[in-house]
Amino acid sequence: MKSVSFKEWPKAYPKALLSIIASVGGLAIFLLLASTLLVSQPFGSTIRGYFYGVSNSRKIDSEPSLNNSVSDSGHILQPFVDREKPNLTISADHQNGANDGFKRDESGEGDGKGTLTERNHSPQSESKNEKSDSGQGESENLTDKLPRSEVEESGDKNTPLPDSSFDSNKPVVVVTESVDSSAAATNLSQHNAVEEDCDLYHGKWVHDTTGPLYRNDSCPVLTQMQNCQGNGRPDKDYENWRWKPSQCDLPRFDAKKFLELMRGKTLAFIGDSVARNQMESMLCILWQVEVPKNRGNKKMQRYYFRSTSTMIVRIWSSWLVHQTPEPFDYAPAGVTKLHLDAPDEGFMEYITGFDVVVLSSGHWFAKQSVYILNNEIVGGQLWWPDKSRHMKINNIEAFGISVESIITAMGTHPNYTGLTIVRSFSPDHYEGGAWNTGGSCTGKERPAQEGELVENGFTNIMHEKQVTGFNRGLKKKTNKSKMKMMDITEVFSYRHDGHPGPYRSPDPNKITKRGPDGKPPPQDCLHWCMPGPVDTWNELVFEIIRREFNGRQ
Repeated sequence: MKSVSFKEWPKAYPKALLSIIASVGGLAIFLLLASTLLVSQPFGSTIRGYFYGVSNSRKIDSEPSLNNSVSDSGHILQPFVDREKPNLTISADHQNGANDGFKRDESGEGDGKGTLTERNHSPQSESKNEKSDSGQGESENLTDKLPRSEVEESGDKNTPLPDSSFDSNKPVVVVTESVDSSAAATNLSQHNAVEEDCDLYHGKWVHDTTGPLYRNDSCPVLTQMQNCQGNGRPDKDYENWRWKPSQCDLPRFDAKKFLELMRGKTLAFIGDSVARNQMESMLCILWQVEVPKNRGNKKMQRYYFRSTSTMIVRIWSSWLVHQTPEPFDYAPAGVTKLHLDAPDEGFMEYITGFDVVVLSSGHWFAKQSVYILNNEIVGGQLWWPDKSRHMKINNIEAFGISVESIITAMGTHPNYTGLTIVRSFSPDHYEGGAWNTGGSCTGKERPAQEGELVENGFTNIMHEKQVTGFNRGLKKKTNKSKMKMMDITEVFSYRHDGHPGPYRSPDPNKITKRGPDGKPPPQDCLHWCMPGPVDTWNELVFEIIRREFNGRQ
């Protein structure tokens, strides 16, 4: 074997070194090109989605947020859906490529729980769901294709996890909540946009298995008489109906959005026990996202929501007009005197501090009272001295006059600039008699159909007089306030199933069925179960406020 002298080494060394450098350089160039390919589109988003569960259209949330991922616009894209919020109905065009690792069940069917299915994260499955080489994920596609409110709704950062039955190791499926087969009932989600000129008061009730906005045991301010489930009512399906206007969808109440809309503002419910019913419904809905601080007193109930400095107020005013028990002319003491042309000062002194006022009245005009107009006794209800005196107006006419007086007073107050919502006459459903003469709504478990509707002449005429009084008062308005009629009378004439009926108390020995003689038990067919149809009133209030405040902005 030939030996190599020491002097020959310098000649061989450069050649070996150059070979090594060339090899390393070639490998480096190869790795650089391969890396560039892997992180480029369309494969790049697939790899990032595989490792991080987000695409280039999402950012990794820097703080724990219940597994929510975030879009570039700052909206939270929710991988979990609260059972109390119905899911979006996604068209076939939208069922591809949810880059956050979740997709909607393409069949639109499932277990009815509104849960989600986690995809198997493989590069192959992810790449198949990419819509374009631009890397635009479903977030951007939905922004372009869905109504604006649908996209913005995903910004809820506090969506709770599903119930305790959720197993992270098992796949779950997104489904559209089971809704009545009617085509009009398919889009009941709060995400749906509402046309500004849409008539909210003509439509139909549709079955919706999403369920109520709260439970009867989740609201400590709920009056026991309206706690139908707590009082033993055996059926519950009356909670599963939503009002569907003919030309649009009434959004499901979003408590967080409402509080934000009412930031720094006060909403007052003024009127009778039906006003209390509606105010408690509002509190029960809002209570699910924030417990308010009670700042009320004997004159005024006040609940303060600290997060947005929002105040919910209730003032009792049974007739909404000035009343006094003192004797007047030939009307003796003890009988309530109603001055129909003067509003109740008990709430008028506070209205300049209210941004929204919801008025409720009418049913107390069936109670004993004396009517005074222009400082003269002009009529009475369940009281009149004798037939020798002429009664100029009855309780129905008196109601219409009172509404005109109230609207005039609020519309001409120099310092009132708020929004007044007059909720129209709430129908009762006593059949076969009045509340004290054997009237009943026992056994009503679903809304009335067209052929089942029982006309109520008193309700119809009271509604007519109320609308007339409102319009007359509106013509006299001189200030910058706004006046709206929330006309729920016809809508709720179909909800004979929504009253407590005989389930007015938790007494285990109460009578709930007709006796052997057919006589019905004592019952309440005037107020509304909670939760129940009454919650729709506040969804309507929310929509009226939203339209008004958006218009002002």
